[in-house]
Amino acid sequence: MIFKGRAWTFKDNIDTDVIIPARYLNTTNPQELAKHCMEDLDINFSKKVSQGDIIVAGKNFGCGSSREHAPLAIKSAGISCVVAKSFARIFYRNAINIGLSILECEGSIEQISNGDQLEINTDLGIMSNLTTGETYKARPFPKFIQEIINAGGLLSYAKKVDKECIQ
Repeated sequence: MIFKGRAWTFKDNIDTDVIIPARYLNTTNPQELAKHCMEDLDINFSKKVSQGDIIVAGKNFGCGSSREHAPLAIKSAGISCVVAKSFARIFYRNAINIGLSILECEGSIEQISNGDQLEINTDLGIMSNLTTGETYKARPFPKFIQEIINAGGLLSYAKKVDKECIQ
């Protein structure tokens, strides 16, 4: 898949309580969660983000709890992809399970600024900063994980595979 969008940059150790504060965990409604995504860092984040925008972060993105609310809030806010130096393992798995595209890219984070226009090819693991002309190489997922993400998550993928097996 290819995504184009504006970069929203964050530092290391962005935890799930920052992504979606615990006071909003009484709902699993994606649109309601999206309204509060990242609000403890930027109260107007959900109002400023546009469909297709991209989060770029440092190490250990999504650390903290195991709640699936965090990647769901990000995806529902309109973010197409999260690129980080590394992800907390449970966030990494939850993102795949709900169909949120993520990429690990070690070397590029410091060179990307808020508002830069990015283009990401998740199949090849190539990220281009259209604002600066720089290109970075990320670690693409294996084909079967790309298929899960492209299907919209693990449940959608399982339904698709089940249908194909029946036919």
